Amino acid sequence: MPLTRRELRQRREAAAVAEASGAHLDERQEPDAAAAPQDAPRPSDPQTPDRPPGGASFGSLAGMFADTVRAVSAQPTVLTVCTGNICRSPLAESLLRAHLADLDVRVHSAGTHALVGHAMTEPAQQLARDRGVDPAVADAHRARLLTEPLLDDADLVLTMTTEQRDYAVQLLPRRLHRVFPVREFARLAQDLDDTQLRVIADAAGDDPRERLVAVVEAVAGRRGGSAPKGEDVIDPYRRSTAVYEESAAQLTPALVEVERVIRAAL
Repeated sequence: MPLTRRELRQRREAAAVAEASGAHLDERQEPDAAAAPQDAPRPSDPQTPDRPPGGASFGSLAGMFADTVRAVSAQPTVLTVCTGNICRSPLAESLLRAHLADLDVRVHSAGTHALVGHAMTEPAQQLARDRGVDPAVADAHRARLLTEPLLDDADLVLTMTTEQRDYAVQLLPRRLHRVFPVREFARLAQDLDDTQLRVIADAAGDDPRERLVAVVEAVAGRRGGSAPKGEDVIDPYRRSTAVYEESAAQLTPALVEVERVIRAAL
């Protein structure tokens, strides 16, 4: 759902304080029976003081942290996003990591309303293991909140739903052309073959990040008109094994196309 200006400010301030101190945001979340099923229940608004300890402004802390993230992230970076960061987005992250292991690409994930610090659900871990992901990798995942610095650092952001895409773009509007529902990205990218993708990447030069960004923005340029309905990846949270399997069946073909695009770009 759309964020108010107050909610945006609070999330940015809370993220800046937590990231600057090296601590996780501690979000206490309760199930919301009235909400549409997503990876996790919606949290309450984070409560933060007007200024962090030491007198530094939240803006300066956020800026310093964002600069640090950009400085250390020389690799092409892909960010997968869902709601709770315990089902769909960590599954997408782990599968892309496994399939792109021979490339110097960083893949990670976050949630719009993350159950911070929680592991992947066991059914999601099983889906990952069944598809070749190292069990230790699946078990090591811990959910984290989607923040402005994470979006700013990503060359490609793949959400599981249109609503999550809208949320991410509202959080950082200048990343509009790098944020896609994953199945939309796959559908649009199918119109560009490997040769076309390489030509686009070559025109951007030798820097891997610039090459990936050029290709991603070329895919974004193919948007137009109304997107087909039914492209969201179904949310399996607290649902049956069959729904988990259905969710994975929607997700994995799109990830195959994502892998093709990244390989062609790099």
